[in-house]
Amino acid sequence: MFFQGKTRSRFSLFAKINLLIVVLFIPILIMYTYSNNVTYDVVSKELQISNTKQLTFLSSQIDSRINQMMDFSLILSRDPNVRAFNGLNMWDDRYDRMQTRYVIQEKMTLQTGVTDIWPTRYAVHSQQNKDVIANYNRTTGYDEAYLKKNMSGQWTYGDQGAESKDKLQSFYWFFTDSLAQPGMLTGSNLVIEASFSYENIQNMLDTYKAGGQGDPFLYHKGNSPILNRSADKQLSAELIQYLDTHSPEDTTQDVVKLNGKNYLVSSVKSTYLDWHLVDVIPLYQILKPISLSQNLFYTCMIMLLVVGISASILLYRNVQYPIKKLIKGLRRVEQGDYSVRLYSKNQNEFSFLFRRFNDMSHQIQDLIENVFHEKIRAREATLKQLQAQINPHFLYNCLGYIINMAQMKDEQAVVSMAHNLSAYYRYTTRMERETSSLQEEIKLLINYLDIQKLRNGRIEYHIDIPEDMLAQSVPRLMLQPMVENSVIHGVAKSYSSGEIRITGERLNGFGRIYIDDDGPGLSPEQYEALNLKMQEPLQEEMGCGLWNTHQRITHLFGSHSYLLFGPSPLGGFRTEIIWEIPKEDTDSDKGNNDTN
Repeated sequence: MFFQGKTRSRFSLFAKINLLIVVLFIPILIMYTYSNNVTYDVVSKELQISNTKQLTFLSSQIDSRINQMMDFSLILSRDPNVRAFNGLNMWDDRYDRMQTRYVIQEKMTLQTGVTDIWPTRYAVHSQQNKDVIANYNRTTGYDEAYLKKNMSGQWTYGDQGAESKDKLQSFYWFFTDSLAQPGMLTGSNLVIEASFSYENIQNMLDTYKAGGQGDPFLYHKGNSPILNRSADKQLSAELIQYLDTHSPEDTTQDVVKLNGKNYLVSSVKSTYLDWHLVDVIPLYQILKPISLSQNLFYTCMIMLLVVGISASILLYRNVQYPIKKLIKGLRRVEQGDYSVRLYSKNQNEFSFLFRRFNDMSHQIQDLIENVFHEKIRAREATLKQLQAQINPHFLYNCLGYIINMAQMKDEQAVVSMAHNLSAYYRYTTRMERETSSLQEEIKLLINYLDIQKLRNGRIEYHIDIPEDMLAQSVPRLMLQPMVENSVIHGVAKSYSSGEIRITGERLNGFGRIYIDDDGPGLSPEQYEALNLKMQEPLQEEMGCGLWNTHQRITHLFGSHSYLLFGPSPLGGFRTEIIWEIPKEDTDSDKGNNDTN
């Protein structure tokens, strides 16, 4: 019944509705989360691909312009005028020399003016004439050491001069068509110097940034990066620190967390410059609408869940709780409590049911009380009849003992027996109460055992009853027939036995008293048969003492109270007296304990 009650409460209507709400929400949340994650992944992947393509295109544009400069340098080195410039020392005509210089400068100027976004500078160095022609204002003339320092055959950042690396510089490339070993000058070489400023890179970066959401820059470990003109310098500095510790490869793409925010960092290596074109995109801003939509959806789901649970609570308070209250009242009526009344603050259908329930309970209570009073009067008559049966049974045993002692001239035993018999009848003839305290029963039991000990010197008894049980109300002569049974059928039937032990305990709302002896006892079949006889009507071959005591306990304390017989730990017969302690006795004991 306890398990069924727990199961019903566990799966009540309120729990079922809330469980249904949760079950409805779970697949929606799972599907939306999955769909949102797929969208997030697809957008992130497409963004990465698009960013890589754009960055690769920008790098190819820069490389294309650099390649144009290199091609022009090659073409310029083969120009007749340039070659004539390197061999002018063969003629002394100053006009031809000036004309040649003018033509060369005009060609370099025309090449520079092709596009405004990528201005270039060229210079023609004649090793043979120790002269230089440039399309820009040079601070110095021909410098042999300058050429030797820069003849690497690769694009270099800076002209290997004394400029600080912390400052932005230009990119340089020196070309000679000499057949000698690269970087070696034979004394008659023609060297073409091509260069462009870092501002060209900035122009390209600014154009790229204007068409996207990134923040591009050109990076090379050990050199100052070339940033776009509107770059976030703090973010770029943090990202450069990251790149210094994570050297990028030719083409890399990573999601980097800076200041608690995710950034997509893409890099493409320039073919000619050996620098990396890096772009950083704030993923958290681009994906913010998706995250905002996700948060909005979850907020709406939480609000719907709150509304659903609120509706469930409203249903519980206005429907299930009154039903539960009505069921609880019916169970109390089923248990015999007809004084229960139900009340409702709301005027609805349940208030009408509660009023009808109260009327029904009141009518049943009146009927039950009338029947109950009749049963009480019948039970009192039955108890008096049972007590009248058991008292002569004890008297017969005592008179027989007195006769025996008188015949044996044992006056002390006769006096003791008569004294105890007088005390016993003084106790039993008080018929105004069918019950007495357990302490009074123990006193009577001591008198009885002392008498039996006079009759049989082998008898030794031990009584151990807890103090909190002595005030318990029990039927009169509840213990004496059990002890008498141990004396007659236990101790008297064995010459080696003689111990009787009486103990008690309170356990789980029940009082228990154990009467043990070390006599011969019974077989398991006999114990089972004797326990069955307690449930049957009194038979002629059965002594009335045990049966009457069992019936009195059952009548007084209910069907959960009974006698139980079995083997004793002492080796003989054990009688267990088990009765359900009334609730009022338990409450009074608790009150006494709290007071103490």
